[in-house]
Amino acid sequence: MFNTAERMEALPFSGIRVMMERANKMQKEGRDIIHMEIGRPDFDTPEVIKKAANDSLAQGHVFYTSNYGTPELRAAIAEKLTKENGVEYKPEEILVTIGVGEGTYASMAAFLNPGDEVLVPNPVWLNYIHVPKFFGVVPVTYSLKEENDYQINMEEIESKITDKTKMMVINTPGNPTGTVQSRETLEKLAEIAKKHDLIVVADEIYEKLVYGGAKHVSIASLPGMKERTITLNGFSKCYSMTGWRLGYCAAPVEMIQGLVRVHQYINTCAASFVQDAGVTALREAEPDVQMMVKEYEKRRNYAVEALNAMEGISCKVPEGAFYIFVNVKSLGMTSAQVADYLLDEAGVACVPGSAFGTEGEGYIRLSYACSYERIVEAMNRMAKAFEELRTK
Repeated sequence: MFNTAERMEALPFSGIRVMMERANKMQKEGRDIIHMEIGRPDFDTPEVIKKAANDSLAQGHVFYTSNYGTPELRAAIAEKLTKENGVEYKPEEILVTIGVGEGTYASMAAFLNPGDEVLVPNPVWLNYIHVPKFFGVVPVTYSLKEENDYQINMEEIESKITDKTKMMVINTPGNPTGTVQSRETLEKLAEIAKKHDLIVVADEIYEKLVYGGAKHVSIASLPGMKERTITLNGFSKCYSMTGWRLGYCAAPVEMIQGLVRVHQYINTCAASFVQDAGVTALREAEPDVQMMVKEYEKRRNYAVEALNAMEGISCKVPEGAFYIFVNVKSLGMTSAQVADYLLDEAGVACVPGSAFGTEGEGYIRLSYACSYERIVEAMNRMAKAFEELRTK
């Protein structure tokens, strides 16, 4: 029997995937499970994108591409960022990756040394907490609190910066809170990053999934920020392409050179025909995206109203992504206990907030990326389960 390397102690199994595996096992045993644990759109990938992939295969585009990605996709991404995000990029400032997950890994691997510190939101997608530890880097968390609408607190950020702080991660729209960081917040954050000479890793994978007039702002578009920002984005969420594994990093050429050296030893390149489909997604699939956003907003509105009508349960109205971070502190249980209870008693799969960091304790994350009808059923089951819990 072989022991894993010591560094593996820093990599626990994903709390999201643990719940998903439990839910899938129960489903295979015959239980009717409503999946609100996984951030996976229930929509099929738009036909125009699938056709582009099929056409690419038919044309024999089945070979390696440049480590950086195809010239066509890098050009399309650069055009998109210039037009939609207000940041002028050239194709040589783009690296095509295997999803945002790889971009996260490459950013840490390329620019941080053992003992360095990285500022990370709390709660946040768990990769940002655990991947730094793999490299001997110290994740220093800053709190996103419900009473502050999950906006970043500048005083806390300043108090956490030391001479070892090299990088700061931001995620907007955010997972698990669904919060869109305001322009005012990002402007203040930019000043701190410049003052302390920090690299900023900006995860913007949910940028198109915003509701109710909320506006996404790319921090790289603010004065003096492009040269110190690695913007991570991709196709999984907005275009319902989770299984296609296509993402990208946008950064100055000098940073891209570091990122691509990590990338070439892990993945070589993204699949050639998937990259061709990505070009079509950027240039032709916007109507499909807007259709999905409209449906997500309908689901969000119903679920938020239903949750806030449940005794002792509350949540903020998320402005982005497709998650609701639900306050369950009044139940007197840990978030893991609440998640287990809902799965066992109501057949509703969710993720305990503790999976996203210490500030997530007392909350559960629900994804409304499942059908409206299933959400209605889930809310009915949850209301009944919570009522039964109170009467025990």
